[in-house]
Amino acid sequence: MEQRKILFLGETYRADAITWMKGLKEFGPFEVITWELKTPSNGLLNRFSRIVEYATALFKIRKIARQEKPDMIIAERTTSYGFLAALSGIKPSAIAQQGITDLWPENSLLYPLKKVIQSYAFNKVDLIHAWGPAMTVSMKKNGVDMPKVMVLPKGIDLMKFTFVVNQSQPKINAVVTRSLLPEYRHTTIIKAFGLLHQQDIPFELTIVGDGPMKEKLQHLAQDLNISQNVRFAGRINNDDLPKFLEKANFYISMPVTEGVSSSLFEAMAVGCYPIVSDVPGNQSWITHRENGQLVAVDQKETLAHELIWAFNNEPYRSQAIHKNRKFVEEKANYAKNMKLIAERYHQMINHHQNQ
Repeated sequence: MEQRKILFLGETYRADAITWMKGLKEFGPFEVITWELKTPSNGLLNRFSRIVEYATALFKIRKIARQEKPDMIIAERTTSYGFLAALSGIKPSAIAQQGITDLWPENSLLYPLKKVIQSYAFNKVDLIHAWGPAMTVSMKKNGVDMPKVMVLPKGIDLMKFTFVVNQSQPKINAVVTRSLLPEYRHTTIIKAFGLLHQQDIPFELTIVGDGPMKEKLQHLAQDLNISQNVRFAGRINNDDLPKFLEKANFYISMPVTEGVSSSLFEAMAVGCYPIVSDVPGNQSWITHRENGQLVAVDQKETLAHELIWAFNNEPYRSQAIHKNRKFVEEKANYAKNMKLIAERYHQMINHHQNQ
């Protein structure tokens, strides 16, 4: 297959973006050139500077296009980089919806503007990625032309995330691998383990990742007298993540909203038993007490109860983790899925050039 050149718009440090680009280089073969906003999004002054940078972004993208002559443009987030990809005029074009809608938060003053921007992007681009079926619900509501939607997760590297049977530990050994941001509800998780501590249930909780909530969460663990059982591992290299998952028998994630979680796929692939929040993005992959458990958002008592139930039902957990590995091999295999995505891009490029 002839090597092609793709212009990628998005935050290149993000694990999802890295997986996407790596897969295109590996299975394309594609040369990937990138552009992203340089200004951080934290702080009022930075946000203003970022808006100014965004306003001039289109000129920079078109300049890169003239110099590099990409065969295609792709972008993450339909309301930001995806909008720029649609405006750029580069064809063919593909954008990815990252969240359940990308219109977040719903109470934002910018919500109506974001909706207009997203609709424009949906209409103008040639391909829309929905990394999971839950993402298509909002697309259908917005009148998206569904034949140009590709419903397929990028998947995870199953050679890297290998299966381990580790369910017979004498304690709950849980891992959380989400960024320490308020929307991931680490406070609910720590409070649930505080309830386990009150019942003398043995546990170890490892929290991987970093973020603005770290100090508050550390204080909460101290206040609940469980700091000796809670380990904050900080930000780690993604290559080291399998080691943390292999040691654990439980994976916990309690976000208030979810798109398609690579973190969940990684845990399922390795053999961690998943307990996650009962939101559409998780319901696509987890059926309650069949291959994991779903817990309503912000319900620490329910989370504690479900943890105890699962801990007391080891034979069930052992069956569930084998189901999950098979599921990930069939539905979220990076080698298989990225090859399909790369092939679709080549078809689009060839079709466009033959017009």
